[in-house]
This record gives sequence, structure tokens and C-alpha cells, in this order.
Amino acid sequence: MKDTRREEGVRQTGGTGRANAITEGVIWKQLLLFFFPILFGTFFQQLYNTADAVVVGRFVGKEALAAVGGSTSMLTNLLVGFFVGLSSGATVIIAQFYGAGRGQRVSEAVHTAIAFSLLCGILMTVGGLLFSDTALRLMGTPEDIMDNASGYLHIYFVGITANLLYNMGAGILRAIGDSKRPFYFLVISCFTNIALDLLFVVGLRMGVRGAAVATILSQVVSACLVLGTLMRADGSYRFEIRKTRITPVILVRIIRIGFPAGLQSVMYSFSNLVIQSSVNALGTDTVAAWAAYGKIDSTYWMIINALGISITTFVGQNYGAGRLDRVKRSVYVCLGISCIITVGLSTILYLTGGYIYLLFTTDAAVIAIGMKILHFLVPAFVTYLCIEIYSGALRGVGDCWIPMIMTALGVCVLRVVWILIAVPIRPDILTVVFSYPLTWTITTVLFNIYYYFFSALKKWNVPLPWKKKRRELHNL
Repeated sequence: MKDTRREEGVRQTGGTGRANAITEGVIWKQLLLFFFPILFGTFFQQLYNTADAVVVGRFVGKEALAAVGGSTSMLTNLLVGFFVGLSSGATVIIAQFYGAGRGQRVSEAVHTAIAFSLLCGILMTVGGLLFSDTALRLMGTPEDIMDNASGYLHIYFVGITANLLYNMGAGILRAIGDSKRPFYFLVISCFTNIALDLLFVVGLRMGVRGAAVATILSQVVSACLVLGTLMRADGSYRFEIRKTRITPVILVRIIRIGFPAGLQSVMYSFSNLVIQSSVNALGTDTVAAWAAYGKIDSTYWMIINALGISITTFVGQNYGAGRLDRVKRSVYVCLGISCIITVGLSTILYLTGGYIYLLFTTDAAVIAIGMKILHFLVPAFVTYLCIEIYSGALRGVGDCWIPMIMTALGVCVLRVVWILIAVPIRPDILTVVFSYPLTWTITTVLFNIYYYFFSALKKWNVPLPWKKKRRELHNL
């Protein structure tokens, strides 16, 4: 009996000797306490990305805006998004091990994750420098922005390792329930980027290349901060340079959980690349409007993504601690929060979008096209939220492949089919953007059917795979 009580105590404290609020506290309060630092951190991450677009759009011109926010953004999102998806595998297993009190495995997972980030950074730098120009041309990037887009990407890929290290380090901290310090680091990085944007673009007149240098230097700052925090940590997640190595069994588990999420991100990005190619064919004004809209609607995506990250960690830790009741309740609470936020933000953006566009450009033609896009898409945000929350929750228990397949077919494949068939018939920006609510709605229906009737978290009973996965977790 003594050993049983001790094991239960370790699970409740995550192996730290302190009560673990994620597995013990009031669900809605703990979700919000975990969510808001992620949200504000994502806001500042978007702010320093948006700062590049604002500065070059206002001080260099609409061609520079199109170069920073168009094809270049699509390509960087594709590669970084794939890595972030992979890194979610590390976040999940660290959260599970931490919730189960498996300190040694937490340490091995942390060092494997950092080593994996370094390896991916090297590969992406080499690949980006060799093939980015070819990718830009395959996307049909307009010639008047090709030079700026190429220059931005080359500089960005030189410093991409810092981006990967920050994302992995922040994921490790969130896995153990610390979402505040990644937020603080992003605030510092954001203001660093804004100051450097003004210095390089406005002061030194380096144009788009100055914006790229500012971005990578600010990412170096955030990477150093997060790694320094991990190196000074007292718990099992402490990072020590001499222990940096890949533990094969841990890496396999990271990839098994993270690869579907990474592949899903690539599929999203690929479908967006197809969409960007269709937008490119509509002219520079439309490209600039689409780039500016992407910065505006990023407000919603940073919120819904923060909720997805929150529910993944929340479910992962409670799964590791064996708290199935809290796993299920947290999903419903998170859905309710996301619905309220989605309706409120959609209303605000719909009513104030015209004023926000003025931050990026004063060109009347660009603003007119941008408002047409915004008024069409913003009311449809509500059709997406179930996809993010359900997939995040299922990822927290390691149920990744079926959600990925549903997303790949329901969102990505169908979106590409629509673009290839419908846009040539009616080449208009509204034809292009209709692919979003169409695919969100269909995929949401698929997720609801799977979640309630077939998944590891289905509503009415606990399936056999639950016990099997729990045994795997504690035997690893």
C-alpha cells in the first residue's frame, strides 16, 4: 500500500514534489491559465512577423509587401510547420512522462528533442539555399517581386536553426506545464525584431533583406533565452550540453506521434501553395491584398492554435496520470471557450477590417480586394474550431494517424481539387477563397463522427487501446 501511495503522489506532482495543477486543479481555470501565456506569446510571435510586412509595406512599397508575405511566407510556413508538427511528438511524450512521474525518460526525451532540432536545422538550411529559387519559380512568383523574395528566403534559411530550437524548447517547457516563460521570451524577441526592422529597413535602407536579417537575429535571441532556461532548470527537464544525443527509442516515439502532425502541416501548406499560385495569377494587387489579409486573420489562427496546444498538453499530462475523466471534460470545456472566442473575434474583424488594412498599405485597389476577402472568410471561422480542438486532444493520447488522414483528405486534397477545377472556370479571388469554408465544414463533420464513435476518446466507454497505450507508456 505504501508503494502505491508513493507512486500516486509522484504522478500528481510530475516528479517535482509540487502539486500538478493540470492534473488536479479546476479544469477551466487551469486551461485558461495555461492558454493565455501561449496566446499572448503567439500574438507577439505574429506581431514580429507582421512587423516585417508593416515596415516594408509602408517604407519600401507594395512589391516588397508581396515579396515578404506571399510566396516566401508560404514556403517558410511549409518547412517550419512540418518541424513544429514533428516537435509536437516530443511535447506529447514529455507531457505523458512528466504526468506519470518518469523523470529519467523526461530527461532522455529533452536531450533527444534538442539534438533532433539541430539536425533538422542543418538539413533545412542546406535545402533552403539550394532549392528556394526553384520553388519560387514553380509557384509562379511575379518577376517584379522575384529578386526580393529570393533574397529574403536565402537570409531566412541561414538562420532557421534558431527558429527550430526556440520552437522545440518552448514545446518542452509547455509540456511540463510552463507556458509563461516562452511568452516572456517572445515579447523580448518581438521588440527586438521591431527595433531591428526600423534600423535595417528604415535607417540603413536595406529593404526586404534588412527585414530578413532582423527576423533571424530576433529568433536567435529567443532561442538563447529558452535554451538558457532549460540549462538552469532544477527538474528532470534540465538540459545539459554534454548529454545532447539521440536516444533511438525516444526518437522513434517522437516521430511516430509527431510525423502525422508534421505531414498534416505540410498538406495544409501544400494546399496553400496551390492557392498562392492561383492568387499570383491574379496580379500584384491581389497578391498584396492576400498577403495583408493573411496577417489580419492570423489573429484568429494564433488563438485557435494556442487552444490546440493547450488541450494537447492538458490531455497528455492527464493521460499520463490516468485521469480519463479530466481528459474528456477538458475537451468539452476547451470547445466552449473556443466557440465564444471565435464568434467574438469574427464580429470584431468583420466590423473593423478596413481600418486594420491601413496598417499595411494605403493603396485603394489593394484595400478593396482585401475587404472582399475578409468579409467572405471571417464569418466562416466557426466551421473550423472542432478540427483544431479534437485533433489536439487526440494527439495528446497518441491518436494521430486517423485525424491526419481526415485532415489531408477533407481539407487539403479537396481544396486542391476545388482550385484545379473551379478557378479556371471562374478566375476570381472569391472562387479561390471559397475553398476554405467548403473544406472546413466537411472536415468538421468527419472529426465529429470519428471522435464520438471510433476514436480513443469516444464518448460512452473506455476502449481497450487505452489500457494498452498506458502499459506502453509505463514500460518505456
